[in-house]
Amino acid sequence: MQDFAGRNVVVTGGSGALGSALVGLLQAAGATVHVPRGVDLSSEDAAVAWFDGVAAPLWASIHVAGGFAMGKLVHSSAADFRAQLELNAVTCFLSCREAARRMSGAGGGRIVNVVARPALLPHLGAGMSAYTASKAAVAALTQALAAELADDGILVNAVVPSTMDTPANRQAMPDADFARWPKTEEVARTIAFLASAENTLTSGALVPVYGRA
Repeated sequence: MQDFAGRNVVVTGGSGALGSALVGLLQAAGATVHVPRGVDLSSEDAAVAWFDGVAAPLWASIHVAGGFAMGKLVHSSAADFRAQLELNAVTCFLSCREAARRMSGAGGGRIVNVVARPALLPHLGAGMSAYTASKAAVAALTQALAAELADDGILVNAVVPSTMDTPANRQAMPDADFARWPKTEEVARTIAFLASAENTLTSGALVPVYGRA
């Protein structure tokens, strides 16, 4: 297990299935974990205000917050598309920006985002094109920021899960082979490494965590 003793770590979306597993793992490793609750991270003012309240120095910021929606193209509105961009891309952008502002000049840090397999294999996004596009934006943002923030000592990466083994996914797909899905605890361990001081080199990576799915 990585050592996060004495380190401040942000986990957006920390009350969800993956976020909860990650928060528990980080706390067990000694981290002080900050989870925005009831905060609209797609609002610039709200995001700035919440990050202003996080204790310094900020070591890592992990962005799990987001939302999923199915929707065939011909039945989707512009509002549907914008909603997915707000939930996934805008929340990630603002969280990355606020984290980077606090890490720059403070010795660096780690940023980890959460993408999704259709972002890398868009043909898998049939029937959920808005979601796929919003997660593709997160993937591109991750790699652009890795290059932009390298000189500040900030490593920026993302994990790319397939369908994870969560109660909601089991309910939505009761006939699936759950044993093939990655567990949230397994994905959390990958995130923890990328966010740890043990990761001294990896940046700009989109790390597949597909299990056997």
